[in-house]
Amino acid sequence: MFALYEEGGKFLAGRVMSEAESSMQIELDSGKRVKVKSAHVLIRFDKPQPAELISEGQRLAEEIDLDLAWEFAPDTEFGFADLAADYFDAQAGLAHRAAALFRLYEAPHYFRRMGKGQFKKAPAETVKAALLGIERKKQIAAQIEQWAVELAAGRCPPPIAEQIYKILFKPDKNGPEYKALVEAAKRSQKAPLDLLKEAGAITSPYQFHWKRFLFEHFPKGTGFPALKAPEISENLPLAPVQAFSIDDSATTEIDDAISVQGLGTGSVVFGVHIAAPGLAFQPDSAVDKVARERLSTVYMPGWKLTMLPDEVVQAYTLTEGRDCPAVSIYLTLDEATLEIRSRETRLERVPIALNLRHDKLDNVITDATLTGAAPAGYAFAAELAFAYRLARDLKAKREVVRGKPETFNRPDYNFRLDNEGQTEPVGQEQVSISVRQRGAALDLIVAEAMILANSSWGAILADCGVPGIYRSQASLAPGIKVRMGTKPLPHAGMGVAQYTWATSPLRRYVDLVNQWQIIACARHGKTAALAAPFKPKDAQLFSIISGFDAAYTAYNGFQSGIERYWTLRYLQQQGITELSAAVLKDGLVRADTLPLVFRALGCENLPRGSHVKVRITGLDELTLDVHASLVERLDETPAADYAPAEDDEEEGTGTLTLAIDVNAEDGATDAAAPAAP
Repeated sequence: MFALYEEGGKFLAGRVMSEAESSMQIELDSGKRVKVKSAHVLIRFDKPQPAELISEGQRLAEEIDLDLAWEFAPDTEFGFADLAADYFDAQAGLAHRAAALFRLYEAPHYFRRMGKGQFKKAPAETVKAALLGIERKKQIAAQIEQWAVELAAGRCPPPIAEQIYKILFKPDKNGPEYKALVEAAKRSQKAPLDLLKEAGAITSPYQFHWKRFLFEHFPKGTGFPALKAPEISENLPLAPVQAFSIDDSATTEIDDAISVQGLGTGSVVFGVHIAAPGLAFQPDSAVDKVARERLSTVYMPGWKLTMLPDEVVQAYTLTEGRDCPAVSIYLTLDEATLEIRSRETRLERVPIALNLRHDKLDNVITDATLTGAAPAGYAFAAELAFAYRLARDLKAKREVVRGKPETFNRPDYNFRLDNEGQTEPVGQEQVSISVRQRGAALDLIVAEAMILANSSWGAILADCGVPGIYRSQASLAPGIKVRMGTKPLPHAGMGVAQYTWATSPLRRYVDLVNQWQIIACARHGKTAALAAPFKPKDAQLFSIISGFDAAYTAYNGFQSGIERYWTLRYLQQQGITELSAAVLKDGLVRADTLPLVFRALGCENLPRGSHVKVRITGLDELTLDVHASLVERLDETPAADYAPAEDDEEEGTGTLTLAIDVNAEDGATDAAAPAAP
């Protein structure tokens, strides 16, 4: 005797070897013996052979018209043999019964399974809806097939071109566009990115990187709602100082300035003055909501997306020739020893006498002119000389706390496009890259002044019991990162007892939050915790920290990536085919004169610090890959004193990462950069 049974949605048949009360042992044609529950057995028969029955049943099943079968079926529950008798004839044979069984099982939208071999026909409305769904699936499948064929042939269908960023980076894996690209990639044996590029969906690598960033972080666009800069209603006193700022020429958000009073008296008052948007608007105001959504200004060569609208920025930026509202901290120092005797925070209007631009003055205001070794023919020469003397003293004291000197043996690189920031870049502009050694005199003045202000305000917040957003680092041991939190913990990289970000409120949202808290301290002193916008253990502060950290990391990642793009453009524009570089590890090298880390064949086994010449063999502006190989080693042995800079984190090669898998089944640091902020 033979038996036909269902298991996991499949029909199998074989010879019955033995039978118990609730199960039987069946031998399949393959020779395999299986134990089957009697409840799963649907047909028992003596002939034909199992394979013949299944084959004939499947053939006859294809002939059954489901619409007609649904009409024949009774409204009550019925068995598959009943349907076979009604559809074929009253004497329907074994093969016809098997055909009815197979057909009923494969059409759940027509017939509901009610039990062992029992069915009930679905309501007409359900059948109609199911058939519409099946038809839609067929149409979608046909559309996927058509699109896949077009992509493989080098043509990109408009619906896919319109969604390339979503498909590549945030795909809906059930979407037909995604499925078509995956199918085309499999057929053509090409990477999805190459396929889209060849199909004309990606015409500009720069626009690809830019629009991908906007898609991920500015899905609503980069425009601002109509906002008016709130006026500061408070009657602020005028500070008796002449302050000056030090920034790059492209800087429009001038957050900070410094002043020096009392030179030659033995007691000097050093002032750090910070733009004060926090005096004009409060948390949850219209302007604050815009700032909190962006969290930071986004920088890139030739362009930037500011945290606040330009009209708002211009209302509070420290522009020369104006008396600007500011949150100031004054430090009274012994002129001879530079010992700090007192600190005081004031809310005031500060006369900004001059906006100095370091890119125009780095070769004018130098260590020699500031120390008296060369004549100083520029404004605020005495004040700058004192600020430089103070900066070197502050740096030396921080290095004592750190336990070792700060080592910035890598330069900063300045990118300049020929659009001069006046129009949004298109990716074809001429780019120049210049070197600016970190620790230049003006850099040091600004950096140390801001570190002093930030660490001092961190202490003031703690003394007043007012929560702030701090940056801390437990030690300088490898792998110990800078963290953001609400506790005033030491910052080992800076060499200070506590450190906040509070000197760039026009450019970073955490600085604006800290400014609100500092203003409360300036107004209320020890009772400031009651008046501060953010109270101790305020959940909003943790939310702001989390959001800012994610956004700031993403913005910096984009800046690094787009700077890498412009570096590759520079190599092409200048016709550079060979570079000198230092070996990092695992074949990675760092160019000596460009901000570029890449892999070079032949350098895998060279010691770290080895100096080499490499040949550029290929550049890919889309993936940001650099292909290179070793030409020669320039030194016999690596420098004995070679050590990576503290900011020398192991950089990647810049390869573009996609969120698309053609093999997947379709399925439902501060210590590194205490530079001017």
